[in-house]
Amino acid sequence: MQSSVLVVGGGISGMTAAIEAAECGRQVYLVEKEAYLGGRVSKMNKYFPKLCPPLCGLEINFRRLRVNPLVTVMTGSKVEKVTGASGDFTAVIKTAPRYVNEKCVACDDCVKVCPVNRPDDFNYNMSETKAVYLPHAMAMPAKYVIDMSVCKGEACSECVKACKYGAIELNMEEKTTTVKVAAVVYATGWKPYDAGKIENLGYGQIKNVINNVEMERLSAVNGPTGGKIVRQDNAEPVKKVAFVQCAGSRDENHLPYCSSICCLASIKQANYVRDQYPESEVSIFYIDLRAPGKYEAFYKKMEKDKNVKFIKGKVARIEQDESGRATVTVEDILGGGKLKESFDLVVLATGMEPTMKTDKAVDVVLNDDGFMELDRQTVDGFIPAGVASGPVDVTTSIQNSTGAALRAFQCGVGKRG
Repeated sequence: MQSSVLVVGGGISGMTAAIEAAECGRQVYLVEKEAYLGGRVSKMNKYFPKLCPPLCGLEINFRRLRVNPLVTVMTGSKVEKVTGASGDFTAVIKTAPRYVNEKCVACDDCVKVCPVNRPDDFNYNMSETKAVYLPHAMAMPAKYVIDMSVCKGEACSECVKACKYGAIELNMEEKTTTVKVAAVVYATGWKPYDAGKIENLGYGQIKNVINNVEMERLSAVNGPTGGKIVRQDNAEPVKKVAFVQCAGSRDENHLPYCSSICCLASIKQANYVRDQYPESEVSIFYIDLRAPGKYEAFYKKMEKDKNVKFIKGKVARIEQDESGRATVTVEDILGGGKLKESFDLVVLATGMEPTMKTDKAVDVVLNDDGFMELDRQTVDGFIPAGVASGPVDVTTSIQNSTGAALRAFQCGVGKRG
């Protein structure tokens, strides 16, 4: 029962699978392409339905990973190739140079002298960091990384001079690691659908039209505005906010499926607005509202708020008015007729697009929507976890990933990896 497990993806699903496998005695290689663990969940403001911050749960998982000697965490890494069969896979992993070594104590001295700015992808490019940066305050590993695509390198070297610990290595090189494993768990997660492809909704052209993941960062205290939900053109507080459901979802021209959590995410974000601005008004334009099981109460609670309107209707277009506000034109199915109303901020509920759809591993079979279904795989020992297998919420991802770890145990029992 000593076979190793490779987990691809270091979000909540990948960490869960890795922890469960390691705490049952398996050697685990946890590979994450970003410079930190946590994935999309680390960028959230709060979970539904309890509305607690996700870093609480993430920090528990970080601690379990730190103290377990059976887990090898490889950030900034990608699996290049997997060959072999269940119980006897060989994986080749490439790790990009971080340009910061293990001596880093996150003192911030390097940031103070860095002359170059870059878009902050943790905040979906709504803010900037220096070329040398800590991804976020609770990042694991808690050490800096240098974006060499913008860094001036040895022509500058101000960070090298400022670091009294000798932690900066501008000549650090890529590394290749080969591991033997019995199973591969793919927890590669998702990305928000590109709302810029939906031309009638104005994303990318109208400043006060944002997507739902950007709204999470806008609402977070460690986000680009310190948690203040404001207009994107003039930073003024919002008084009227609209949420547009199924932005690109359930649409044969974009994402044909329902991502299952978008309705709940918008209801949660409506709660952010109402809590921050008691006099604010919120409109949620929907095709169908979906709040299955225990989440029904969460929806019903928000439905009682007199300042929140649920309007059944497909949004036809969003335009910018003379004041910079976003004007929404929508068919009001239940009320009859057509509505046209301006808002300080419009949030598009974009769906979950699987990362594997555009960045899949060798020999992994995907369905028509780009998800990895277990029963479709032609290679035993390739196991999907979390959103890699279909659009689900965080709780379901955790449950699903625990099951993925159990399936990994069944691969190559008795063989050593």
